[in-house]
Amino acid sequence: MSAKIRKIVVQIDETLQEMGRPVSPSTRRAVAMAVIENPYAGQYSENLDELIAIGEELGALLGEKAVKALGIEPGQAQSYGKAAIVGESGELEHAAAILHPKLGAPLRTAVEKGAALVPSAKKRGSLGTAIDVPLGHKDAAFVRSHFDAVEARVSDAPRKGEILVAVAVTDSGRPLPRIGGLQASEIVGVDGLR
Repeated sequence: MSAKIRKIVVQIDETLQEMGRPVSPSTRRAVAMAVIENPYAGQYSENLDELIAIGEELGALLGEKAVKALGIEPGQAQSYGKAAIVGESGELEHAAAILHPKLGAPLRTAVEKGAALVPSAKKRGSLGTAIDVPLGHKDAAFVRSHFDAVEARVSDAPRKGEILVAVAVTDSGRPLPRIGGLQASEIVGVDGLR
């Protein structure tokens, strides 16, 4: 692996009740995060290929860790999302290089299929900065019950020359969804929209 990883953190968010009502089965969201050295920290580079390659590696690693944390088979994953926080010696384009060109394909493999775009967010931050990882259904972007987000945060990251990369995977949509629209049971899953 070309990524110089300082730390990996995996967390589960499980909701058992909402507004005093039981959520059964519970809704679960896993976030797998890697804190990596930014090879371009403190310098401008026209070519960001090293970060693009790191993104591909982390898509597989973090996607697999999130699925494993949920204790499900890859095909049982329902939503996904990705995000990155660049330390102050980096730039937003460094996060884009990790997240966009190649991270998605191995993440889709980790969750079996994934016809829809992987929602993403990026920002610059310092130690303990939080980011909301946007979530959407992996096979159909129009499934409203799966429009959501989960917070990603590592207390000692990112340092100046680091990037925190987060991948989120769920086994369900929001707790007690009831705003209509395309239902998960109605997904065709061909165009990534419906």
